[in-house]
Amino acid sequence: MRLIVMGQQAFGKDVLAKLLETGTDEVVAVYCEPDKDGKPVDPIKEFALEKGLPVHQPANFDDQEALDLLASFNADLMVMAFVNVFVPEAARDTPTHGSICFHPSLLPLHRGPSAVNWPIIMGSTKSGYSWFYPSDGLDEGDSLLQWECEIGPNDTVIDLYFKKIYPHAVDSVLTVCDLYRDGNPPRIVPDESEATYERRCNKNHARIEWHRPVNQVYNLIRGTNPAPGAWTTLDGAELGVFDCVPVPGDGISGRVREITDEGVSVQCVGGRILIKRVRPAGEGKVAASEWAASVGLEPGATLGK
Repeated sequence: MRLIVMGQQAFGKDVLAKLLETGTDEVVAVYCEPDKDGKPVDPIKEFALEKGLPVHQPANFDDQEALDLLASFNADLMVMAFVNVFVPEAARDTPTHGSICFHPSLLPLHRGPSAVNWPIIMGSTKSGYSWFYPSDGLDEGDSLLQWECEIGPNDTVIDLYFKKIYPHAVDSVLTVCDLYRDGNPPRIVPDESEATYERRCNKNHARIEWHRPVNQVYNLIRGTNPAPGAWTTLDGAELGVFDCVPVPGDGISGRVREITDEGVSVQCVGGRILIKRVRPAGEGKVAASEWAASVGLEPGATLGK
């Protein structure tokens, strides 16, 4: 088949590399977001140019010229691998078989831009990915295929996405193409009563509220690690909180209970969080014990003020 690959960053680049590696299908063009001033060249663009592929970066598909160019490649399918630009129906339907899009959740769960963060934050025990038939709605449409994986009790965003979802999803693009090549690709109709939408997980969502149950606090920290990064304050100064574990203990929420070489133990409801790695404002990540010594932290201090 003749393919257009539309994507960005490492995932888009690795999907493109996987398709080129097999050589079963012909990639006739690559689309990605426009370059941004002061930012590095997108990895998918850099890789595509190295391979001698035509690269196009329209800001949108609102004009006929952009649609005509897309149509000129006579593609059979457009593979949308991590796409932030809205692609209207006129563009999506240009290839003979239309377009197929990747999303890192089990749709219709966790529609939206932070689909890896939210299931961890919410304490879910499973996630996965979907290749779906995109529509004008946000991550809406039937799915072509889905893959499920466990969210371990200590998984962070790195564990769930980069160690589980990402490698399997890159390989799965070959299955996607095979399903189209074989004819009559399947459609998994979503149960809209189960659909959820979440906003982009940002700094505002990542502030730690120490008066909450310890498991909620723990899920927030691991569900925002490494980005956007959970944070708290000490005497008004921000402190990023990263690697940690829940431990037993009681006391007043937000109080530092113990400082050891392992880290800083902070009280929540029903238990404590042993913080192992932090990032003081304007600095790099350091061991929590090292930070505690540098600021003269003592048991009894209160975080979150």
